[in-house]
Amino acid sequence: MRVAASFEIEYLQYLDPEGRLVAELPAQSPPTDEILALFRQMLFLRTFDGKAVALQRTGKLGTYAPCLGHEATQIGIGAAMRPEDVLAPSYREYGAQIIRGVQLREILMYWGGDERGNDYQVARHDFPWSVPISTQCLHAAGAALAFKLRGEPRVAVTCCGDGGSSKTDTYAAINAAGAYTLPFVQCIINNGWAISVPRSAQTGAKTLAQKGLAGGLHCLQVDGNDLFAVLEGMRRAMERARSGDGGSVIEFLTYRLHDHTTADDARRYRDEAEVKDAWTRDPMTRLRTWLTAQGAWDEAREKDWIAECTRLVDVEIDAYLGTKTQPPESMFDFLYADPPPDILEQRAQLLAREGRA
Repeated sequence: MRVAASFEIEYLQYLDPEGRLVAELPAQSPPTDEILALFRQMLFLRTFDGKAVALQRTGKLGTYAPCLGHEATQIGIGAAMRPEDVLAPSYREYGAQIIRGVQLREILMYWGGDERGNDYQVARHDFPWSVPISTQCLHAAGAALAFKLRGEPRVAVTCCGDGGSSKTDTYAAINAAGAYTLPFVQCIINNGWAISVPRSAQTGAKTLAQKGLAGGLHCLQVDGNDLFAVLEGMRRAMERARSGDGGSVIEFLTYRLHDHTTADDARRYRDEAEVKDAWTRDPMTRLRTWLTAQGAWDEAREKDWIAECTRLVDVEIDAYLGTKTQPPESMFDFLYADPPPDILEQRAQLLAREGRA
C-alpha cells in the first residue's frame, strides 16, 4: 500500500494539575521571576473577571463573557507577542489584551454598550472584540498578508473557540495562511463547550489542532492550563512566523469554569461533576503550587497582591462608571463617511423625538 500522507500532533505539557513538572522545562522558558510576574497577571485577571460579573449582576454592565479558567492560556498568548504584532480576539481574550495594554475601563465600556471601548489608547493596531463567530480569523489572515507584502517582521495572532473552529471563516483563514505562507497564528481555545454544544458533538477530528493540516500549517496541541506549555507553544509558532516559515494552529486545552456569558446558565446542560473535576485542573492552583515550591510565593504575598488587584480594578471600575455616556444619535455618526439619506432621516427622527431637532 502506498501512503499519500501521514501526520502526528505533538502535545505539550510541563506542569501537571498537581503542580509537578512532568517534563524538563525548555531552555527558552522564562526565569522564575518572569513566571511570577505572569502569575500575578493571572491573579489580576481573575480578580477583574469576578468584579465584572458582579457589575453585570447588579445592572451596571451589559451581558459579559467570563474568562474564568482561561487565565494561563490568555496571559501566555499575550506574553508571547511583541507590541508591533497584531491580535484579532474573539470576545473573551481579556488576559491577552491586558498584557498588550488594553485598559480595564475600555473592556467595561465595550460590555457596557459604549463602542468607544474599542478605541484602545495603547494597543492601537489590535482588532476590536468580535462577537460574530470566527470572522476575526479572516481579519488576522488579511493583516498577515499585509505584513508579508510590506516585508514587516510582524505576526498576526487570532483566537477562536472549539465551536468557532468549525466555522468556514476559520478554515478560509487557515487555507490563506498556508497558500501564501503567512506570519499567522491561529489559536483554538478548546474549553470543552460551544455554549451548550459539547466538544464531542463539534467534530469527528481527534484533535482540533489537526484542522490546520489541510491548509499546510504547523499544528500543535497544548495543555492550556499549563503556563509553561502555553508560552513554549506560542514561542515556537511566533518564531516560525517571524522567520518566514509560515503559520501555525495551536489547540489550547482548557475549560470554561463559568457560564458562556452572563446570559447563559450552564447548569442546564453541564453536569456538576464535570465542572467539579475541571476545577482540579485549575491553572491558578498548579502554578501557585510550583511557585510556592520554588520559594517565590506564599499565602501572605498572595493576600497582599489580591488586595492590590482589588484596589486597581476598583479604580478602573470607577473610571468606567464615571464616563459620560454618548448621546443616542452617536449610533449614527460613525456608520458612514457620507451617510445615505435613510440614515440621516433616522437620525433626524431621533433628535425630533427628544425635542432637539
